[in-house]
Amino acid sequence: MNLFRLKTVSFLTAGILLTSCSFAKKDSTTKKSDISITQVRNATLQIRYSGKRLLIDPMLAKKGSYPGFPGTANSHLRNPLVDLPIPADDVIDVDAIIVTHLHLDHWDDEAQRLIPKEKPIFVQNQEDEKALEAQGFKNVTPLTDKVVWEGITISKTQGTHGTKETVKKFPILGAVSGFVLSHPDEKKIYLAGDTVWNEEVKKALDLHRPEIIILNAGAAVVVGEPPIIMDQNDVVSVVKHAPYATVIATHMEAINHCILTRKQLREYLETKKVSSNVKIPMDGENLNL
Repeated sequence: MNLFRLKTVSFLTAGILLTSCSFAKKDSTTKKSDISITQVRNATLQIRYSGKRLLIDPMLAKKGSYPGFPGTANSHLRNPLVDLPIPADDVIDVDAIIVTHLHLDHWDDEAQRLIPKEKPIFVQNQEDEKALEAQGFKNVTPLTDKVVWEGITISKTQGTHGTKETVKKFPILGAVSGFVLSHPDEKKIYLAGDTVWNEEVKKALDLHRPEIIILNAGAAVVVGEPPIIMDQNDVVSVVKHAPYATVIATHMEAINHCILTRKQLREYLETKKVSSNVKIPMDGENLNL
């Protein structure tokens, strides 16, 4: 090969390498998901989603502040069973709040006291909106279907706080809902809320096909009744119905009537060979998804 042809080949090779590097650099700047979920305590979560910080179901009281729920398992214990893993002021340092329903372990007196009254709050219906407005909150949005906030679509889903028979016996269980977060550049997140596995949850999964599913999985028990939130069998049912998703188990080891422990759930999932689909974070643990 003469000198001219050698130089030509070298220039061509260099051009190819430079072009490849340019493509590689462009790919490396492609937008990536910045989703993170921090398990605070019980059903209280902080979610970073599309650059915004959301707080879910704030229960902020100190350990032992409230009596156990009467008529439930271990009602002699005082709630919450454990302290917050991070200061309450850091927990509420968010852009908006989602309250799935108004039971004490999802929206307590301390949350009402500490959260700024102008903070955007999303609730399941107008009844909950009126209740929060009566507490002095000024920026409450009830959902009938969905709303768009800061580019994030928040959709309402249905659930049942126990079997239908249990809910009929105990009207105090009341209406509960779940919520789906979606954005064109992010994975969908489904917050199932205080529900058991049923047709309403199946419908939500089939409609939204969320990549991340958050389940209240402490198997809370009213004495003499089946669990009123998901237990280990319900978690397995969700995983089998949506094997494409990452499932996060929350609402555990913090309230008197939640009888399923993290250890018990983990061991059960291992026997069913679905443990790789499920994350069971400790209080204070952060998950990057």
